[in-house]
Amino acid sequence: MEQNNHARYARQYALLDFGEQGQTKLAQARVLIVGAGGLGCPVLQYLCAAGVGHIGIVDADKVALSNLHRQPLYRTTDVGRLKAEVAAAVLRAQNDTITVAEYAFHLNNQNAWDLVSSYDIIVDCTDNFETRYVLCDVCALLHKPLVYGAIYTYEGQVAVFNVSDSAGIRCQYRDLFPVPPSSEEAPDCATTGVLGVLPGVIGLLQANEVIKLLAGIGEPLINKLYTIGLLDYQSVTIRLQPQHHPDAPGSRIAFEAANYGYYCGSANEHVALISSAELDAIAHQSDTLLIDVRALDELPRLSLPHRSIPLELLMANVHELEGSHLVLICQSGVRSARAADWLKNYFGNKQTISHLQGGILAYQSEKNDE
Repeated sequence: MEQNNHARYARQYALLDFGEQGQTKLAQARVLIVGAGGLGCPVLQYLCAAGVGHIGIVDADKVALSNLHRQPLYRTTDVGRLKAEVAAAVLRAQNDTITVAEYAFHLNNQNAWDLVSSYDIIVDCTDNFETRYVLCDVCALLHKPLVYGAIYTYEGQVAVFNVSDSAGIRCQYRDLFPVPPSSEEAPDCATTGVLGVLPGVIGLLQANEVIKLLAGIGEPLINKLYTIGLLDYQSVTIRLQPQHHPDAPGSRIAFEAANYGYYCGSANEHVALISSAELDAIAHQSDTLLIDVRALDELPRLSLPHRSIPLELLMANVHELEGSHLVLICQSGVRSARAADWLKNYFGNKQTISHLQGGILAYQSEKNDE
């Protein structure tokens, strides 16, 4: 087995300043990847191939057809299956010398502490701010290195948090985003679209940062934010500075008591979520009005009776909204939550306001599974 391992990693053994010592450090490491989507796929595949000894995968989502253009870890036949389970099986087949653990659940502040505690490096491959802030805070409290990556249409960014530089300075994700951006400031890729190769490029850079940290080679992006645009290859590296964060929890008790959904605007305590099944049950009721707040040319279209009012025009047309139950719908649930919040503040208790959980993409996915 040792001879086989040497053959498998021969090109890394041959590297100056890496060699057997660097490979041993990778083999002894435990790395947790949170998110097995566009960013997570290349991170998982290349850390597996490089010989990281123990890889953990956290993702509760199922493979969707719209994932496949940027998540080549999955095949068409995997649609509807749990990403964590599919990814774990692929990695085990790719490299039988490592251990792979899958966690098919959403990471939150109730389960993050014990899980993150058991890993050496955490890789943020998530696509929502609620999970990002959970990761930020638990990693800061536990002093765990956090390798961050994010994408937007044709651009991406990478950084390394919670690692001290030569001056003893250590930055965290909150130093980049002190407060969560709104959905308008940072829309998701279901809203804006994304070039399929972009998460591959950024995910590879994240994997590279993990290897540099583990092997002790090169200059990791500690306290730095690297950004690159794929249309012109313009890139910039920004040095970050630590800030004071009064909103950040100072202990495990405070962390687990925090309401991250409300803090990040992804869960309004006063606006109800409805499921796809509930939507079908009420869609044709005379007192219910479905409102699609996406742009008029966004696909797929909603087949149920509804009105289309783009989010930016909603409040200008609020006087035309008739119905005792208003149901807001968008692509993934982000804009509809914002719209439902606006209407709840406008109407108060005069009308029932809710929005579709997971948006039209989740609705269609559930229909396809039936």
